[in-house]
Amino acid sequence: MKRDVIFVGNRLILNDAFERYILRSIKNRLTSIDSISYFDESDKGLFLHLEALLKNDSKLIIVTTKNTFTIVGKLLSTVTADNQILKEQMLIPSRANILEHGSYLLNHNNSEINVLLATEGKMLPPILIDDESRLATIHLFNEELLSAQTLLEPLAQNFDVRLEFSELIEGWLKIKIHTRRHGNLAQFIASARGLMHHKVIAASNIAAFIIERLGSHHKKLSFAESCSGGSLAHFFTSQSGASAIFEGSLVTYSNTLKANWLAVDDESIETHGAVSAEVVLQMSEGSMNVSFADYALAISGVAGPTGGTDAKPVGTVYISARSKTSVHTERFHFEGDRNYIQEQSVLMAVKMLLNIDREMFFAA
Repeated sequence: MKRDVIFVGNRLILNDAFERYILRSIKNRLTSIDSISYFDESDKGLFLHLEALLKNDSKLIIVTTKNTFTIVGKLLSTVTADNQILKEQMLIPSRANILEHGSYLLNHNNSEINVLLATEGKMLPPILIDDESRLATIHLFNEELLSAQTLLEPLAQNFDVRLEFSELIEGWLKIKIHTRRHGNLAQFIASARGLMHHKVIAASNIAAFIIERLGSHHKKLSFAESCSGGSLAHFFTSQSGASAIFEGSLVTYSNTLKANWLAVDDESIETHGAVSAEVVLQMSEGSMNVSFADYALAISGVAGPTGGTDAKPVGTVYISARSKTSVHTERFHFEGDRNYIQEQSVLMAVKMLLNIDREMFFAA
């Protein structure tokens, strides 16, 4: 069964932050989204699009504005040969069987349609559609894609599950596991962990997993960021519970702040440059010293599109991961635009954090 989302209304299309909030809410409810479509108020193609979607089995969420809520109800009534009635101050199709303020659920053949009335700056109405699909996500570290496929595909056949692989960065694979008719998710994951000891994390959200794991061990985390500009901090603080484990992040773009806030010595900056292993090593040390955290991460690099040199082209990034007992610093070269380089830097720093204490993060 497909899972589709439709936005209807210019106000939804123009408001990027509100759109992201809506999609986060939907993704928390559905196991996946197969398609996202956008229509303005006067787009006559919406009727044909609805008609085409409802010819197949679909779980469909339609997000509307105050201006388009009734229009969508009228179109759905036409497509499903229904009529509109007034229920709880909402003009909706008469066969809508579940409704709450600003949200109703309509069943048509083998499809479910949930219409939401979304208002900027307000909580999204409850999502009434239910996703019974059996799906799980695991993350596999320090394994190449081809090797992972060779090892896990036969295991997937044994437990009647289907796998989808995505390489987030080098050495970090995100794997979606879909159950078939007689599939067993739990046994597949347990077997995968046994086969790939200290490489598998069975969690869909790595940031939330790290927060939970650090919290249960009463450990703290801090960062020193340059080219990532606070993106590493956002990776964690976007999750509930981050305050229990996160001390803070010092975003030090200038050499003056690197020296004054993180105690990076001037000689290292002058000799090796701000983007160097020597400087990022001292940045991670400084972050740990000022915060008294148990783990520290530091990032410095050239995110572009300008600022690169022959020795350090755009995409050059140094990352240092530090615990109370060990430290690892490495140079990377990422490709893409500025934002993608920043995002890859954050993911690599997170991977290095996991690897700096494998006994804690990869323990069953």
